[in-house]
Amino acid sequence: MEMRELTRPAAEMAARIVREVPEDRLGAPSPCPEWDVRGVINHLIFWTGRGATAARKEQPPQGPGEDHDFTADGDWAELYAAKARESAEAWAEPAAWEGETSLTGAEQGMPSAIIGGMLFSEYVLHGWDLAVATGQQVDFPDEIVQAAYDHLVPTAEMGRQYGAFGAEVKVSESAPLLDRLLGLSGRDPQWKP
Repeated sequence: MEMRELTRPAAEMAARIVREVPEDRLGAPSPCPEWDVRGVINHLIFWTGRGATAARKEQPPQGPGEDHDFTADGDWAELYAAKARESAEAWAEPAAWEGETSLTGAEQGMPSAIIGGMLFSEYVLHGWDLAVATGQQVDFPDEIVQAAYDHLVPTAEMGRQYGAFGAEVKVSESAPLLDRLLGLSGRDPQWKP
């Protein structure tokens, strides 16, 4: 399956995980050293909220900045679910993956396939971050993990250059694909809160 065909189920999976985050765990640590659970959720809401406009090659929405605490605004889980659904629907269109686009509104964008892959990978990677930080079962479908891995193999170094990923965590080649994906993205698959 192409990644675009998997965007909806990946977004739904991430939204389910966000919905299951207990409010009293927002201050808990996450596998992302710079963010607690609240920080991961805020990051997801902000950038996923720009996903649909990036797919349509439009300017990003006006509104709160990346430093805004969306979890203080009310029903943050449903806000994320709505943004994830809108973004996934936009990226399910073949034209979204053509040409160049930007999440920031920068005049010089990046290949749309890179941006779409980044958003897709965030469903998996930050979904895992939130799941393990809050004691949820991690049960990503194999085809979604495979698509995220296939995207990350050629782009992980670029992600490190931009500070999106830490140093690769070495994982055995015989480890489950999810563990290899996590290690490639700079996450320790054995991380515990």
